[in-house]
Amino acid sequence: MGQGHGHGSAADAVSASGRYVRRLAISFAILLAFLVLEAVVGFLTSSLALLSDAGHMLTDVLGVGMALAAITAARRPVGDKRTFGLYRMEVLAALANAVLLFGVAAYILYESISRFQDPPEVAGLPMMLTAAAGLGANLVVFALLRQGANESLNVRGAYLEVLADTLGSVGVLVGGLLTWLFGWYLADPIVAVGVGLFVLPRTWKLARQALRILVQQAPEGVDVRELRADLTALPSVTEVHDLHVWTLTSGMEVASAHLTTGPDADHGGVLVAAQRLLSERYRIDHATLQVEPAECAKRCQALTW
Repeated sequence: MGQGHGHGSAADAVSASGRYVRRLAISFAILLAFLVLEAVVGFLTSSLALLSDAGHMLTDVLGVGMALAAITAARRPVGDKRTFGLYRMEVLAALANAVLLFGVAAYILYESISRFQDPPEVAGLPMMLTAAAGLGANLVVFALLRQGANESLNVRGAYLEVLADTLGSVGVLVGGLLTWLFGWYLADPIVAVGVGLFVLPRTWKLARQALRILVQQAPEGVDVRELRADLTALPSVTEVHDLHVWTLTSGMEVASAHLTTGPDADHGGVLVAAQRLLSERYRIDHATLQVEPAECAKRCQALTW
């Protein structure tokens, strides 16, 4: 006997992501406008710190754009060719977001090395004013995406980018102030290096989370050995095999398993008990479980994977 359970959780995930489409669209427009502003002023003032902040805002724009496109695609109905839907588009967008961040951070760190040896003159006041405007834009987007970051890895990637960019804008403001008041041009590459170093570890964390989902590792916080033992301890269950637990996309954990039972087992009762266990103890609402007598389990032992 096999049964898939918990389709409502998939619908809930789509509904939750749908609530943030408008916020992502507004965030995209705001970030794009200030990206152009920072890039133009950065080139005109020769500010690497301002250009680095514009680079991070570029990843914000691309990240939010990918998040918006991925969520829109994920809301498309499941079809015969896409039996799991397009939920993984959100995870792919998060991974692409991380790759972009790595590239920008590496470029800024590389450019900063030459500027330590021969720092160019930087116009501190325009740098400060532009960074202040960018900081205001980041704070607005930060507020828009904050709640969604708790529900979606995809939105979290965009949210963390904006958080880093917000701190980067603060750093550019400080660097601009030091340059304007004291003519200390080394402040510009120092701020750029600081922003780059801040970005790298959180980028690695985001990439690791996305890769963990893409390679179908067990969700963090789920002990598969303990889960197997709990299923085996259910009444009438003698053995559990072909147990798989993975994440489809943020907030959508999935499991499948074969439960071997004794000769007089109530298969319907075993199925209900296993579903309740997975839902209440492990928060896995979508589980495909096959309840089978011992003679049927012999065929599974012959499989090589």
